[in-house]
Amino acid sequence: MRYIRYAFLGALAVVLVTMALANRDVVTLYLLPGELATLSGISLSVQLPLFVVIFGAIIGGLLIGFVWEWMREYKHRSAAVTHKREKEQLAREVDKLKVDKAKKEGDEVLALLER
Repeated sequence: MRYIRYAFLGALAVVLVTMALANRDVVTLYLLPGELATLSGISLSVQLPLFVVIFGAIIGGLLIGFVWEWMREYKHRSAAVTHKREKEQLAREVDKLKVDKAKKEGDEVLALLER
């Protein structure tokens, strides 16, 4: 399985490097469209190779997706923590009841073993 993973990562690296070499022309990214930039007086722009823009967009999309999923799954994590607390509290209660039952029956050895 490890060799398959290494082969996949190697093939992915070859594809990404090939794509980067094919898209190394410089492009200009503008913060705002032309009309809005002249209206607001803000005309920020940056020149980057196209592959940097593509990889940045992929990484940005992944980060947005991870944050979105983390926020979406909050209720599930919260419910899991609540259920875990309830389970631990019920386990402590069952242990206490076992000890109390052994004490009522008068067998101290069983009460010690139940702990």
